[in-house]
Amino acid sequence: MNGHDFTLAGVRLTALPSGALWIDQARALCVADLHLGKSDRMARRGGALLPPYETFATLDRLAEDIAATAPEQVICLGDSFDDLIAGVELAEEARLRLMGLQAGRRWIWIEGNHDPGPVDIGGSHLAELALAGLTFRHIAIPNAAAEVSGHYHPKAHLPGAGWRPAFLADAQRVILPAYGTYTGGLRSDAAVLRALMQPPGQAILTGRRALARPL
Repeated sequence: MNGHDFTLAGVRLTALPSGALWIDQARALCVADLHLGKSDRMARRGGALLPPYETFATLDRLAEDIAATAPEQVICLGDSFDDLIAGVELAEEARLRLMGLQAGRRWIWIEGNHDPGPVDIGGSHLAELALAGLTFRHIAIPNAAAEVSGHYHPKAHLPGAGWRPAFLADAQRVILPAYGTYTGGLRSDAAVLRALMQPPGQAILTGRRALARPL
């Protein structure tokens, strides 16, 4: 899978090149910040127009990760939809694809700040999830331990290649990169991320393979 293995609170995790996190002990695939329907939301609110295929591009990548890992459960760490209207008005083809990905496995939607309520596309809707000794939530809480979160869309610098979406990991937490297409990101040296991450930590950059570098 060209992933990078590391541990959090004694649990072995694999950061995948796509930006998904594999938890082998729980046979779980975890993704953050899909932001499905972003192009529709931008158009609806009069923002910059984005190519309309971002939802399907994100679902294509998710389908590939599911096919590669055969998870028993999928955890979506919030902001899975760009807003609640995007969830309700998701194109029927995209809705059917999501339902197909859900078939035969547990699917957990963690509430995010963009999508704080449930959508009618199957799965369980939770504020946070405790699993395999870890706590999964959308936004990191200072001083939390054994925490897996998203929200910040972190990016880390690779000399010669610029800023790339990345996992940030230390002894207490891992923050996932945004999985969705056209989601942007926050540099790992931003004050809010520096306050959350404690040395020694690492950034695991996404791309053709997951590449770990010291924070």
